[in-house]
Amino acid sequence: MLLYQMHELGRAWMAPMTYWADAGAKMFGATGSWLSGVPGASRVAAGYELLYRIGKDYEKPQFGIDSIEIDGTEYPVVEREVLVKPFCRLLRFKRYADEADDLVQLRDDPPVLVVAPLSGHHATLLRDTVRTLMRDHKVYVTDWVDARMVPLSDGPFHLDDYIEYVQEFIREIGAENLHVISVCQPTVPVLAAVSLMAGRGETTPRSLVMMGGPIDTRQNPTQVNNLAVQKPMWWFETNLIHHVPANYPGSGRRVYPGFLQHTGFVAMNPERHFQSHWDFYTDLVKGDLDDAESHRRFYDEYNAVLDMPAEYYLDTVRIVFQEHRLPKGTWDVRGERVRPDAIKGTALLSIEGELDDISGQGQTRAAHTLCTGIPERDRHHLTVEGAGHYGIFSGRRWRTQVYPQVRDFIAKYAKG
Repeated sequence: MLLYQMHELGRAWMAPMTYWADAGAKMFGATGSWLSGVPGASRVAAGYELLYRIGKDYEKPQFGIDSIEIDGTEYPVVEREVLVKPFCRLLRFKRYADEADDLVQLRDDPPVLVVAPLSGHHATLLRDTVRTLMRDHKVYVTDWVDARMVPLSDGPFHLDDYIEYVQEFIREIGAENLHVISVCQPTVPVLAAVSLMAGRGETTPRSLVMMGGPIDTRQNPTQVNNLAVQKPMWWFETNLIHHVPANYPGSGRRVYPGFLQHTGFVAMNPERHFQSHWDFYTDLVKGDLDDAESHRRFYDEYNAVLDMPAEYYLDTVRIVFQEHRLPKGTWDVRGERVRPDAIKGTALLSIEGELDDISGQGQTRAAHTLCTGIPERDRHHLTVEGAGHYGIFSGRRWRTQVYPQVRDFIAKYAKG
């Protein structure tokens, strides 16, 4: 199938027009430009910038966390690679205080591993999550690699490989003091990873925080869940899986392309996105630069998508959404049965948004019915009123309602 190649050809064809639109926006909108003074210049500049942003490429954003304020004092932050795998980098955001002209570690706070979703957007979507957690924790993050950038020689990547990555990261950091936070999609492989470790007698993390994930999608299925069960597997493989073109390092690799995923995201709420772009245009015309900048920041992140390995994506559709192997107790990984009831020394907190239209209420909470080896006193649940999917891990509700409870939960089970 040539859809990916046609997309790249169209992108190359659009590039000159995009550059032209960017130049036009600057000529008619820049302070000091004589064109900015002609009648209607603000409308022309706004139209050009809207055209530019619709047609431009959106590269992976940076986390951009250079400092963190703690107790009224600003401290520098250094982003470090702890472990590099073909399909993922384990990052550490290290906080420092400046003492005696030497950078020393700030505090002995509990370590937290944030497992970011591999479901279209980059891990930078959790920037607000990470920044907030850094006030009271040593934060590690899984930074998944765009599959089109991974050479074929590095082999395939299955859901089983994802689980092994999570286990390796936990061991690298040290499970005995670790708290793991999984956001959305990774709740399933994280629960599987810890279950397998427990079944082998390995040390498991001190706690698990599972946020808005598809543990059991039979509970209050959403539009996303229904799509996965209404189509047979051959439909997904035939219509959504394509080969990476020759202009990328992963040439020939089978992937679920990011541009197709983005089309699906937009198709879920087309009216909202159309209105958002119209509001952006009118904000530029009116000179409301703060709201216009908010639009740019949101869509710089929202429009930056990555390709997912085909094997991993198809495994997830089949195992998680169609066959429900985790809640049914029928999931084997590399010949080992996934048994969440084997987890005993790990506390559990599940978090759901009242208005979540991606993972319906009850889907994450289902982890409690599976993790029967964890005493009831160590199992907790939080439903965030008025919150949608993103509100439980990003934005005002996350910072003011959710995070204080996550912080206190981790503190309760942190090793003294």
